[in-house]
Amino acid sequence: MTVPKTTVLVLDAAEPEPLARFYAELLGAATGPAPGDGELLLVTGRTGVVLGVRHDPDHVPPSWPLPEGSQQAHVHILVRANHPDDPTPPPVALGARPVDAEDDGGLPASRTTWRRYADPAGHAFVLSAVGEDLAPDGSHSGPPVQHRRA
Repeated sequence: MTVPKTTVLVLDAAEPEPLARFYAELLGAATGPAPGDGELLLVTGRTGVVLGVRHDPDHVPPSWPLPEGSQQAHVHILVRANHPDDPTPPPVALGARPVDAEDDGGLPASRTTWRRYADPAGHAFVLSAVGEDLAPDGSHSGPPVQHRRA
């Protein structure tokens, strides 16, 4: 018998509820407790669970970008190519902090299609513009997304 499996990126936060609400609002999703795990909140969209937020009372916000420009794990959110500056709702209005593209070590060409932020708990995330092949449910049916240093 095959056991169903899924992979979920889990972010740690000293205050998980506000961070889960932030991502739920940003992604047009809902949030709720994980079954059988009182320390984990799940952010669930139309395509299923997209992110988890776990309570960690000792959480220290990450430093991003690092001075030496090394890559770190980050949430990569795909948006339609003609909407990188117009997500609904805007990340800053929800409590995100823009990260200056000049300080991130990214490629100059990526500055026009990537918007870099830190969420309210300090985790890095990027709004990345992709072609019009991004479906209304958030799935991407086009060619693979080109990953560059974030």
